[in-house]
Amino acid sequence: MSSEFSLVFASRNPNKLLEISSALPPNFFLKSLSDAGIIEELPETSGTISGNAAQKALYVWQAIGANALADDSGLEVVALGDRPGVDSAFFAGVPRNDARNMMYLLDQMEGILDRRASFVTVIALVLGGELRLFEGRIHGRIAERPLGSNGFGYDPVFIPEGYQDTFGQLPAAVKQSISHRARAVSVLREYLDSLGADH
Repeated sequence: MSSEFSLVFASRNPNKLLEISSALPPNFFLKSLSDAGIIEELPETSGTISGNAAQKALYVWQAIGANALADDSGLEVVALGDRPGVDSAFFAGVPRNDARNMMYLLDQMEGILDRRASFVTVIALVLGGELRLFEGRIHGRIAERPLGSNGFGYDPVFIPEGYQDTFGQLPAAVKQSISHRARAVSVLREYLDSLGADH
């Protein structure tokens, strides 16, 4: 796709905007919600990760008629029945607090030997009113305590498969090359490339 392509990114998280922007080809330009003039909170009431992503992207399309991109992510811990999942951002309650979420998770995992977990991201793309979903997933395990200060969310307690360090310890470039979000973006890129230069 050779021409510049503009999408409104339906999130207020600057970390996500940076991660996804850096993973897309240079001819893709992501506008923020503020750039698009959307100041209201977006709905996230579907009860599923994929449903929340779709809700947000469709909201932008319906509100201002702009092509939109949205994502939702969650941490699924095997021993907790795939919780916190869609509730990852508010696992320890409202208001959202990453440090409290991590400590609450570690409290829930105390004494549990099965530390297996997965990060999942679903990206919703609304292009000309048509919705498509793209999923990325990475398996790993929950650390015994937070390690490292890189990243955000649960990164300091998630050790990706094949590594000894948490996402919080790994360099940003490494995380961005292997993360759930990077994998979802990769599938998205394949789709966008398949559309051809006229879209």
